[in-house]
Amino acid sequence: MHKVDDLKIWKKSMELAKEVYQVASELPADEKFGLISQIKRCAVSIPSNISEGAGRNSQKEFAHFLSIANGSAYELQTQLLLIIELKLISKEKINLVLDIVSEIQKMNYGLQ
Repeated sequence: MHKVDDLKIWKKSMELAKEVYQVASELPADEKFGLISQIKRCAVSIPSNISEGAGRNSQKEFAHFLSIANGSAYELQTQLLLIIELKLISKEKINLVLDIVSEIQKMNYGLQ
């Protein structure tokens, strides 16, 4: 079992979630049930799964939830790239968030 608030990956993923909520607030209102909902769910899923895995009794279970969190990170990455492609928010602003996603993905692989 891991103490979740000691995990750097969890702290970084909480930071990511806050950044994604900021991005979501800048998206057009007609994306409320599309990209806004999707990116928020993915962003919240990452620290949530890390936390759930940290509370499990074995390293194998922890790795399983890290894997789920990593899947959510890749899903979020795709959605952020789509925001750039659709020119909904500037590439520069989204790239800052993508950098955090990439950092979390690397940390995740290091823990698995």
